[in-house]
Amino acid sequence: MIKYKKDVFRSFLVSEAQYSGKFELPAIKTSSLLPESVIPFSKAMNKSCKCFDSWIVFYEHDNGFERLWHNPKAYLSKLKKFKGIISPDFSLYRNMPLAMQIWNTYRGRALAAWLQRNGVEIIPNVRFNDERTYEFCFDGIEKNKTVAVGSHGCIRGKENRLYFKLGLARLVAVLSPETIIVYGRAPDDIFKPYKDRGINIIAFESEISKLGRQVTV
Repeated sequence: MIKYKKDVFRSFLVSEAQYSGKFELPAIKTSSLLPESVIPFSKAMNKSCKCFDSWIVFYEHDNGFERLWHNPKAYLSKLKKFKGIISPDFSLYRNMPLAMQIWNTYRGRALAAWLQRNGVEIIPNVRFNDERTYEFCFDGIEKNKTVAVGSHGCIRGKENRLYFKLGLARLVAVLSPETIIVYGRAPDDIFKPYKDRGINIIAFESEISKLGRQVTV
């Protein structure tokens, strides 16, 4: 009897995927739809959640959605009830070894490719850091379409703001997006130059910002 080994790196996610770039990241086809509202994954998975007109986003602590990586099939039926998802945003930190940053980028793309193959609308999230990440973070994403970025926590402080500006500039240069979806603030000093160039900027307030605003009211 043949004993099958456990699929420890979840090869089924990319069994039919096309690959892109030096690091062979799974390629994603970008949805032609645009979200009117978004909801974090952890909130969307609550049994009481009925916000199925929203798109699911993953701009939260990785602990909130790591379970999707470990058992994606358990969440497929629930995810398909929503309008679509912005691909998972596993963390990239500048002090994180580059190998881990590539791995986390891969994980987000692999999940997105598998969900797309199973009928879920996908808009690719792009997470970048310093210039080292430019070698892979745009691979597998269609040009002249829609992309999403998370600004929450990434534009606080002079250094973080500079890295975000530089990464966004490279994103626009490489992918020439028609639309950029922003989760978090979209201040003019960062995004107005792209608005002036005719890029559609759609910003959604972060959950943490909403909570802070409610507290101060």
